[in-house]
Amino acid sequence: MPANRLPTAAGCSLHDAGQDWDVIRVPRQLGFGAMAILGPRCGAVLEHPHKPAIYYFVSVGTAAEWEVDGTTAIGEGGTLTIPPTRCTAAVGPHWLVCPGDSDWLTDARALQAALEDCSTADACAELSA
Repeated sequence: MPANRLPTAAGCSLHDAGQDWDVIRVPRQLGFGAMAILGPRCGAVLEHPHKPAIYYFVSVGTAAEWEVDGTTAIGEGGTLTIPPTRCTAAVGPHWLVCPGDSDWLTDARALQAALEDCSTADACAELSA
């Protein structure tokens, strides 16, 4: 797990993006569809229940080149609240796919392809159901 910047409530901590990873914020329904397509190729995935999005961790530098409509890349200068590594309770930020000890990342090209495959509402709804 990356070194934390600032502790927060419930064992969560605030981490800087652009150091160990960049993050791609994806609308919830599209993100669930992409998770279904990626299957075991999916790295850690974070959900924040108060935001209609899920977060994929990708290699540093990805945010600078990311151009997928409807998604937001968060790189250097951005932060993200990270829960403990096995927190799956939906009360606050929690993991949909828990990170491994050293393997947090989803391949950005695979994520982009999965998002493109799931770009229509109908396809995405079928995959995430």
